[in-house]
Amino acid sequence: MIETASHAVTPDTQHRGLVALMPARARPYALLARFDRPIGWWLLFWPCVAGLWAAGGAARWDMALWLLLGAIVMRGAGCVYNDILDRDLDRQVARTASRPLASGQVSLKKAWAWLLALCLVGLIVLLQLRWQAQLVALASLLPVALYPLMKRITWWPQAWLGLVFSWGALVGWVEAGGGSPAALAALYAGCIFWVIGYDTIYAVQDMEDDALVGVRSSALALKGRIVPGVAALYALALLGWGAAIWLIRPDWVALLALLPVALHLGWQTITLDPADGMNALARFRSNRLAGLLMALAFMTIGSLR
Repeated sequence: MIETASHAVTPDTQHRGLVALMPARARPYALLARFDRPIGWWLLFWPCVAGLWAAGGAARWDMALWLLLGAIVMRGAGCVYNDILDRDLDRQVARTASRPLASGQVSLKKAWAWLLALCLVGLIVLLQLRWQAQLVALASLLPVALYPLMKRITWWPQAWLGLVFSWGALVGWVEAGGGSPAALAALYAGCIFWVIGYDTIYAVQDMEDDALVGVRSSALALKGRIVPGVAALYALALLGWGAAIWLIRPDWVALLALLPVALHLGWQTITLDPADGMNALARFRSNRLAGLLMALAFMTIGSLR
């Protein structure tokens, strides 16, 4: 890990690879967009291709790559926007006080310019979609814009994040030509519960600081019931995904496609220790694999349509 006094990184960073090789002047902008933490764009990407593949678009690898680029830049844009709104709160929380905007490494004016640049790349990706999928993607802008405010007004901001981070399933499904609206609704619901579950695990790291500064989270709402709460959320995710698979291909054997992701989510729940922040962070990051397993299940089912 590379860390200097002028470019401090947050404790949960994965500050390696291309970000570490960047010029010192560019590095704060990469950190502002969380390029040092690729887990975020993978978690945004997997619902996108799950929707694409479930609707029969498994052969469209070019579109899958466009969706990956879109996930990278729009997750980055969302993080910049979040930090712009939360810069005063971030200064009060140990884990986020060193973020580029909160620490003064990047000015507010330059942060807005960086946000615009990322959105322009996102526009290029948007133009690759059919017009129906473009409309669905554009409809996500309002929920995305409202998300940073949710932690101030509800104990379950993770539920709103679920709506936002699962939106790609709708985009991918419509891009591939769609199918049963009920199957799409079940897929979307499953992804929402999955997001709430893994972001509750992530929120474990900030419970003490969040309580002190008045920020709300599902981890604080669950208090001593975090493990059974996450287990219930993951069970609901599997139920939603299972319903989607059944509506696409009503065959009990088809449900076996979810067995790998079910086992992985079960492992997360059984081994989760809410008292250990590093344990929680590792379980959170493992959802990159969980998302891959979920998406592959829908690729398998979608290919059999």
